[in-house]
Amino acid sequence: MSATRNEPNKSAIYATALAAYLAIAGIAVVDPILPAIGSAIGVSPWQVELLFTAYIAVMGLGMIPAVLSTSRFGFKKVLIAGVATVGVAAILASFSKNIEQLAVLRGVWGFGNAMFFATALVIMIALARSREWVVGLFETAMGLGFATGPLIGGLLGRSSWRLPFFACGVFMLIALAVAGTKLREPTTKQPPVRLAEIGRTFQRPAFLALCAVTGTYNFAFFIVLGFTPLFLHLAVVPLGLAFTGWGLGLAAGILGVGHRLAHRIGAVQTVGVAITGILVCLVLFAVSPGTAFSITVLVVCGLFMGLANANLTDLALGLGSADRRVATGAFNLVRWGCAAPAPVVAGLLVEHSTLESPFWVGAAVLAVGVVSFVLFGHVMARGVGEKVFWARLDKGARSAERTPEEALGEAY
Repeated sequence: MSATRNEPNKSAIYATALAAYLAIAGIAVVDPILPAIGSAIGVSPWQVELLFTAYIAVMGLGMIPAVLSTSRFGFKKVLIAGVATVGVAAILASFSKNIEQLAVLRGVWGFGNAMFFATALVIMIALARSREWVVGLFETAMGLGFATGPLIGGLLGRSSWRLPFFACGVFMLIALAVAGTKLREPTTKQPPVRLAEIGRTFQRPAFLALCAVTGTYNFAFFIVLGFTPLFLHLAVVPLGLAFTGWGLGLAAGILGVGHRLAHRIGAVQTVGVAITGILVCLVLFAVSPGTAFSITVLVVCGLFMGLANANLTDLALGLGSADRRVATGAFNLVRWGCAAPAPVVAGLLVEHSTLESPFWVGAAVLAVGVVSFVLFGHVMARGVGEKVFWARLDKGARSAERTPEEALGEAY
């Protein structure tokens, strides 16, 4: 509490943190209501999965223009535009009459989130005197969003699948009203970001190795997040509770374990532990003997995903361009671009193959990432001054690890 006593912009910082929480909760709120949406509108699994694919694809493509626009319009205007876009899209989504309208509005929602996440943490740090406090607040907001979003979706979705969308939109508009009156533009001006700079980042071998790992991981991430709601065959509220368990595991990995483990063995090796654990979880999903077992695997998988999320963007900033905006723009293009096909691929597979086939495909894709890590992990580690392949204690890891806030700044 003492860290906040000398903060003159607490209300603006809290407003941005609230918007961050709602933005993340808005992603997770859809999970428990996916089966209900499919049943109410009368569509096939792959059409239901369009809700995720549209959101992810537009968010990925929107990150780069969002980053580029901050140089011209300023961080505050881009953030406010993003929050407003999410709020309006979510409310309109609650009135959708068919899956096409809902998918388009989820795409608009994704573009709003792209504008928000390109700017939110930059503004919070600029307004705060205590960087440690504001980073902790942002991480907490993100973790709570992942943990409570499914619960909100499950409880509200019990009455109607439309209610979670409408409530999220109203909350975002409330956050917009507060942020619009409290936020200020950071005083430090930054030079414009050019598209060519983002392209040059992919010429770095260590960054390319990281992209191979990240791309396969995010494909697997959205196989789990997008398809498991259909796989479990649960009612709305139990499904919400199951994904709340997943969210708590994810939050624990991000807030409690991810950075601590990176301090011990390095961020690169922590990512290796994470993707190996997720690979095992995908196989366990595919051979699951029952619902209780699958829910247990879901929670454990969330923990491993938290370990990955806590360190991947740190590594991208260390291995990419010195300009954070350029590094995150390039990284997010890979992150969301590789994730976007996963939900629709899962939906098509389950329609034309077995119910377990999406998990086998996800495991096969992630296995490519694990092999890439084994072959090129030393290249990534050398780029951030770490050791690899399971050193007992990497004493340089703590100093080599980048600041913790970036690992959440562009989190899901």
